[in-house]
Amino acid sequence: MNTDYVTKQKFASIKTKIPGPESLKYFEEEQKYIAPGIQTIATRSKITIEKGEGCLVYDADGNRYIDFFAGVGVASLGYNHPKYNKMMKNQLEHIHVGSFTSKNRVALTKLLSEVAIGDLRRSQFYSGGAEAVEAALRMAKSYTKKTEFMGFWSGFHGKTMGVLGLLGDNFKAGLGPLTPGIYNTPYADCRHCEFNKTFPDCNFECVEHIRKKIRYETTNNIAAIIVEPIQGTAGNVVPPPGYLRELRKLADEIDALLICDEMITGFGRTGKMFGTQHEDVVPDIITIGKGFGGGFPMTGVMSRDEIIFAKPFGNPSGSSSSYGGNPMASTAAYATLKTIIEDGLVENSAKVGAFMLEKFNQMKNRIPIIGDVRGKGLMIGIELVKGNNTKEKLDKKYTEMVFHECLKRGLIVMGYNPDIRIYPPLIITEEIAEEGISIMEEAFTYVAQQLKY
Repeated sequence: MNTDYVTKQKFASIKTKIPGPESLKYFEEEQKYIAPGIQTIATRSKITIEKGEGCLVYDADGNRYIDFFAGVGVASLGYNHPKYNKMMKNQLEHIHVGSFTSKNRVALTKLLSEVAIGDLRRSQFYSGGAEAVEAALRMAKSYTKKTEFMGFWSGFHGKTMGVLGLLGDNFKAGLGPLTPGIYNTPYADCRHCEFNKTFPDCNFECVEHIRKKIRYETTNNIAAIIVEPIQGTAGNVVPPPGYLRELRKLADEIDALLICDEMITGFGRTGKMFGTQHEDVVPDIITIGKGFGGGFPMTGVMSRDEIIFAKPFGNPSGSSSSYGGNPMASTAAYATLKTIIEDGLVENSAKVGAFMLEKFNQMKNRIPIIGDVRGKGLMIGIELVKGNNTKEKLDKKYTEMVFHECLKRGLIVMGYNPDIRIYPPLIITEEIAEEGISIMEEAFTYVAQQLKY
């Protein structure tokens, strides 16, 4: 028997080719019936997941992987967390659906108000990220009585038609016409500055550009600026210090709201409870989701009373959702947030994230295809390039090779694009992280050798 594919480490363990025969059997069966647009990580890997424990997942062939993906940061507590499981099982035995008040929803809303950014202590719940973002836009219109929005290039706020115009890349090509009144502007990605400036000498030229866009392109009727504190889909791009404060200042200047999309950055992912807290900025509205429910579909908005009560958003049923805040969803979010606080997972994210960033920066000096390492907490991005001293991103043929080389060594990571995104569960230890990092170094080294670097 050919055992070239066999690897055995302390945490990762590979027994078959990837995908293995059982995984491939189920994957191919599903392909007969499922739509083609499922996540790229699923179609590229073709693995069938069987179970998870902590930061490890197992496929149908018994292969064990370290998880640097966590469902795009959704599995904040990892898998089969005992506190989470206990509360979910207990709730399931009582009642699982409905819009009425439930004990755990009361506990959740109270706990959210205690960890809130500034005075954003009022919340409402949904089941999808785009749904929550659309709710935030409706809320902003209700309060300001204005109709236009400013988003950012490379931004991502969902795929529904109401927010598709905020999607800052060519994904939306062929899906027009888009919702009117939505404008986009370059994000503060200093490594690839659209204005060919250098921070801090630029004096935030990208923010000054927004003023020009408003003057020349809009009807000067901006209800809100909506921004990710760290751009996730773009590759975990971290803006320079002071950027969110400049946007806060601009929003106040034009009498608009500042909406911070905390879907990925919220609940400890960046080493603070919320991403905006790195800047000590209080937005007017935040959107929350992904890791909020620990794996259960639970999203929401948070704002202050004067905004969230504005009509028509504040009318009876004006902000409701059939699934949002149901007893199971509320229990999932309450269990997750309670555990994050009790187990010090915000602090763990900061600690292990700093450890990982240091390791990746050391690796950057050894491997020529690593052009940039950035991130905060356990939200880390690695940009792959065509060699030292270039900002030209690596061809996808080779970035997909990185993904498969990691996978066959026992690591799941969003590594099939030039901008690799790393989102391990918040419970990860330095020991598990180090093994995953070693696997990535092996994969990077292999690909660099193919390129003869």
